[in-house]
Amino acid sequence: MEPIRSIESRTVVVPFTNIDTDQIIPARFLTTTTKEGLGKYAFADWRYDASGAPKADFVLNTPEAQGCSILVAGRNFGCGSSREHAPWALLDYGFRAVISTEIADIFRTNSLKNGLVPVVIDEDTHRWLMENPGAQVRIDLETTTLHLPTGAAVRFPMEAFARYCLMNGVDELGFLLQHSEAIDRYEQAHQA
Repeated sequence: MEPIRSIESRTVVVPFTNIDTDQIIPARFLTTTTKEGLGKYAFADWRYDASGAPKADFVLNTPEAQGCSILVAGRNFGCGSSREHAPWALLDYGFRAVISTEIADIFRTNSLKNGLVPVVIDEDTHRWLMENPGAQVRIDLETTTLHLPTGAAVRFPMEAFARYCLMNGVDELGFLLQHSEAIDRYEQAHQA
């Protein structure tokens, strides 16, 4: 994982509520254990028609969505079954953060462990983002603040250890490995 201090991008708005993990990446694409290549399956049933052609009316297929790395979604994003493939697909597509008023717990945990930043904000800020797709925003992890082009700075919650891992580009195992010498010394000093 690359360390993340801030993310600045235009936003893509997917205005639906209760977007579950099967809508993020349908179960038929869960046959791989690698992250690479899953981006083409993100929102597959919404992005492509039965022949596999892109649907012109889905936001990710529009020119305005290209290059955006922040997804704004409706309430209860990532609900449904636990699948790490959902944040993998979003990351491989190019998203680095998801913003909503509510992000499902298991999806949020899987996202944090894989380097996708889940940002939970208040209703008023969310409404503004939904009404202004393509807004250039900045997510600052050091201050846990979302900066809007209006000049507003909105704080969002993030657990301290998860924030540390994101900002230092490590997962939980990487964190433990950073302390392996101290762990070895402790074990040697406390042998049975």
